[in-house]
Amino acid sequence: MVEVTFTQLQGWLIAFLWPFTRITGLMLTSPLWGHSSVPRQAKLALAGALAVVMAPVLPPMPPVPLVSWAGLGILVEQLLIGAAMGLVMRVTLVVVQATGEFIGLQMGLAFATFFDPSSGTNMMVLSRVFYMITLLMFLAFNGHLVVIEILAASFRTLPIGLGRYDPAGFEMLARYGSTIFTSGMLLALPLMAALMIVSLSLGILNRAAPQLTVFNIGFPTSLTVGLILMMVLMTDIDRFLERLFSQGLAFLQNLLDTLAPLAG
Repeated sequence: MVEVTFTQLQGWLIAFLWPFTRITGLMLTSPLWGHSSVPRQAKLALAGALAVVMAPVLPPMPPVPLVSWAGLGILVEQLLIGAAMGLVMRVTLVVVQATGEFIGLQMGLAFATFFDPSSGTNMMVLSRVFYMITLLMFLAFNGHLVVIEILAASFRTLPIGLGRYDPAGFEMLARYGSTIFTSGMLLALPLMAALMIVSLSLGILNRAAPQLTVFNIGFPTSLTVGLILMMVLMTDIDRFLERLFSQGLAFLQNLLDTLAPLAG
């Protein structure tokens, strides 16, 4: 008869639960696995499977009882690390949503919005289209596999129970939010500049010939020019997304390395 002692049971639970908490934090905040269309059961099952696979190769766990204040602190610590990693990827992919907002406003599609269950807010149609294209490109570039690889390596960069982290890492994470505006504006700038020229031309036409009803031709013109320019933009968006994904994944690794120096 196989007998399992309390010490062995607690060791097994610790080896599974603490990595599972970090993985769950990533699943909850990441844009791909954290999407509202993914069932919670699927998220938990995937997080559990990854924890079972990673547990045998992880560094030794700290000798901390699971049911204790120190054990609770480790759970919160792992949840925050996973949430920070997922937040990096969410900021990276939200860039294209900002691009859709900028272009949609310039094209006169501010009224074309609908409720997005994943974010809980109203989103422009262009933002939704750009976001879905970006998610598909992220999968095509195997970005999800790279994130899982970085997640597995994070257990060595930031061992469980480390307890001390460099605050500069969290400051980096906060400053990384500016990528939403800078990169989003960079992608939308060609279309916005062309549409602004169209708007200026219509304004000059309205001053030169007031009898013409510019409002009747302004919206169709801006919409048509915007759609044509979007067709041109789509032919080269893969290079922009490749650089965006590389930047986001590199920042994710850099964030983990910055949090680690106080380990010594």
